[in-house]
Amino acid sequence: MDKIDILSKLRDEAIVAVIRAEDKEQGLKVSEAIRQGGIKFLELTMTVPGALDIIKELSERYKGEDVVIGAGTVLDPETARLAILAGAEYVVSPNLAPEMVKLCNRYRVPVMTGVMTATEVVQAMELGVDVIKIFPGGAFGPSIIKDLKGPLPHGNYMPSGGVSLENAAQWLKNGAFAIGTGSSLTAGAKTGDYEAVTKTAAEFVSIVREAKGNK
Repeated sequence: MDKIDILSKLRDEAIVAVIRAEDKEQGLKVSEAIRQGGIKFLELTMTVPGALDIIKELSERYKGEDVVIGAGTVLDPETARLAILAGAEYVVSPNLAPEMVKLCNRYRVPVMTGVMTATEVVQAMELGVDVIKIFPGGAFGPSIIKDLKGPLPHGNYMPSGGVSLENAAQWLKNGAFAIGTGSSLTAGAKTGDYEAVTKTAAEFVSIVREAKGNK
């Protein structure tokens, strides 16, 4: 998909699954379980062993389907480029990484970088960051979105870290462009209960739709 199409779809779906796993096999199983639950944006973090191989395999597996594969925990432009070549359609970082942002913009790949302060928000917007990731979201709580949108209403904010079934709706009602969720979503995978992952994913999708008025 084109960059504009991906961002438009993300606005509609409003949820990104952040996937961490102990190995490639678990990563693939978690990804499929989440997809079955209805979440369309799958973010494979670079902390997963064999992450690039997983991104490549998932990109091929879901080619032509309504799923968007991305790379997360990308800290530098070199890793970003490798992820894009492997099939990543968007790139996410936990920090504000200017050179990585420039590379993604060069290839018209949506980029989401982590910030913690208003100063970093402005810097991110000046660099051309598409979605501003509020990380770790748990350090602030949903009220941070309203606080930022007061003086900086033109930012596309996505909290990640600390987003749960209990507060997902509030993040969105406070004006979040989308939400990113990881451990709250994938907890079942630790014991091999992938059905629980699918169930939780479906619950997140239901909450997001209701919060956005799309029941």
